[in-house]
Amino acid sequence: MITSIDEHFAAVVRSWESAPPSVPAGGEGLEQLFQAQLASRHLDFAARTLQQRKLGYYTIGSSGHESNAAVAAALRPTDPAMLHYRAGAFYCMRATQLPGHDAVRDMVLSLTASADDPISGGRHKVIGNADLAIIPQTSTIASHLPRAVGAAFAIGRARQAAVELAWPHDSVVVASLGDASVNHSTAVGALNAAGHAVHQGVPMPLLVVCEDNGIGISVRTPAGWTASMLRSRPGFEYVEADGTDPAEALRRTSELVARVRAERRPAILHLRTVRLMGHAGSDAEVAYRSPREILADYDCDPLLATASALVNSGARTPKDVLDEYEAMRGRVAEAVDSLTPTRHLSTAAEVIAPLVVDPDRTVAAIEPASNELRDKAFRGALPESSGPRTLAQAINASLTDLLAALPQALVFGEDVGVKGGVYGVTRGLRRAFGAARAFDTLLDEQSILGTALGSALAGYLPVPEIQYLAYLHNAEDQLRGEAASLRFFSNGQCHNGMLVRIAGLAYQKGFGGHFHNDNSVAVLTDIPGIVVGVPSSAAEAPRMIRTLAAHALNDGRVCVLLEPIALYHLRDIKAGDGRLAADYTAPADWAGDQARLDEGQELGGGPDALVVTFGNGVPMSVRVADSLRAQGGPDVSVFNLRWITPLPVEHLMRVAASFPHVVVVDETRHSGGVGESVVSALVEGGYQGQIQRVASVDSFVPLGPAADTVLLSEDDIARALKEVQQ
Repeated sequence: MITSIDEHFAAVVRSWESAPPSVPAGGEGLEQLFQAQLASRHLDFAARTLQQRKLGYYTIGSSGHESNAAVAAALRPTDPAMLHYRAGAFYCMRATQLPGHDAVRDMVLSLTASADDPISGGRHKVIGNADLAIIPQTSTIASHLPRAVGAAFAIGRARQAAVELAWPHDSVVVASLGDASVNHSTAVGALNAAGHAVHQGVPMPLLVVCEDNGIGISVRTPAGWTASMLRSRPGFEYVEADGTDPAEALRRTSELVARVRAERRPAILHLRTVRLMGHAGSDAEVAYRSPREILADYDCDPLLATASALVNSGARTPKDVLDEYEAMRGRVAEAVDSLTPTRHLSTAAEVIAPLVVDPDRTVAAIEPASNELRDKAFRGALPESSGPRTLAQAINASLTDLLAALPQALVFGEDVGVKGGVYGVTRGLRRAFGAARAFDTLLDEQSILGTALGSALAGYLPVPEIQYLAYLHNAEDQLRGEAASLRFFSNGQCHNGMLVRIAGLAYQKGFGGHFHNDNSVAVLTDIPGIVVGVPSSAAEAPRMIRTLAAHALNDGRVCVLLEPIALYHLRDIKAGDGRLAADYTAPADWAGDQARLDEGQELGGGPDALVVTFGNGVPMSVRVADSLRAQGGPDVSVFNLRWITPLPVEHLMRVAASFPHVVVVDETRHSGGVGESVVSALVEGGYQGQIQRVASVDSFVPLGPAADTVLLSEDDIARALKEVQQ
């Protein structure tokens, strides 16, 4: 029969009264370490009791991993931490480093999904605290590592820039994960990105802690694999520490942190741990581990290790240890009694409050740079004095103005620096602002977005570029699971506002195929809380960029600008009309030239029908409308959505109410495309007229002329509009 670790701890400590433990004596700092470990252990017990009483909702605990309290002890409470979900003792230790924090109370509120939980407000059990610089994570597969690399990059870069950071300039970023997770492609990519930076001489004050218990849920890690893999990471110092030797673990960790802080180079701490009480409360550990294996781990209990060191040094007697153990049990029980039953979030409005995009929220606009700085950035050729510009040129000028106005703004991605982007959109930015602010990255979208996530937390305004929409898909979790969720899991206390530029959509000629003509945006449109805009002309792009940048910088919003590649260099809707090009608005007129997030664009026309569209669909629909009008067909108006997430529903409904017919023109796919949401909004909003929808076929975009067979065409739009007369 397997006894509980609770009973085992007490039995072993009682045995020391007749046979003292034969382990090294404790060192300085172990008494405080022991208290943090005790709190974490009894919180694990409480989690399972709370679940049995139907008062708790989370039982993945930290038992066996309590040696990570030594990591917290070696760091400062201002060092940003992104932690493994078994970091309970780390949290308990760090809470003692800043007066006024009660880790036991915090964790009980989190376990019970209390609306008073100080980090998530009842939305999830996360280990996080804004005051303690612990960024809440829900990752179990290392998806937080790219963010950690980005934060370390930002801290390392800050010494060269006049930027006010969220943390001290000599901070160390710590990220922890389990041994099973180091095999995930996200972890491998993040470690590679950090090593790639070090190889180029880039400061990278990052400590990665692998808490190795030798098992991932039920799958054993091959013996020696984790150490072999971690030792081989270029650019990293590798140090091992044993959680059953607390004094040595604390010494090694403290020395390693000091080197990372002083040398600004990354390190890996391979911390040997065990997993006690299984993966979670629902885990039948005996189904895949023998009783002998389970009991063998009991002897590696870090609480016993710290207690024995204290007893052997004379700092505690066995009775003292048992008294403190039971005193902590009582403290946790008292907290549970006083905090339960708790108040839960009870309405959808409460739950989604951190995600809601409120267009009426006052967000400070981006103030332009001085005339002197602008003149220098544009090399004397101010865009407002240079005649009509294309979409690509307008975006380029807008980014130049953004970098000139905001020293914390960074533009980066594959090929954006020296080359100036595949389509020349970022040309000249590196020359104007230097390689520290407009730079090329390695070819890895996860790392690009991770750099944005971490640098935004640090206080920068990142403007990363994803070279093609199709390239986003292998990194989408960095937006979905990390960037957009941070506001949700921190109850709006932590932000990583950024402006992600993505070149995409279809209709390119001569450089086609799926990877350069991806028309699927469902990956973006179902992420709660982000803003996605699609400019369709040079006139609206600068306004949209300034608006998105303001919401990213001043509201911490994750914003995406999806740029239609096919429109980058066009000037005309019809030959010679110049309607896609536009003069650049001078900063003196910016105040009245902002784009609201709840407003589309009314392009005018006749009363017979309203075409609702966006992106490439705008010039296509305008051409069709002009042609039909000239032929005596229906006289239609065009409404440019501009924002596809969230949709400008109220504006759309006001405009649509004046028309008997609405034709939704959607260049994305028929299934999961933007048009589905538009039709739903019209129906749910009570639109009384006839609704039609035309969209591209559910297909990847093939190469060459075959693309025309699956993409929305102007003939499709014309046929739908002609049916309006029938």
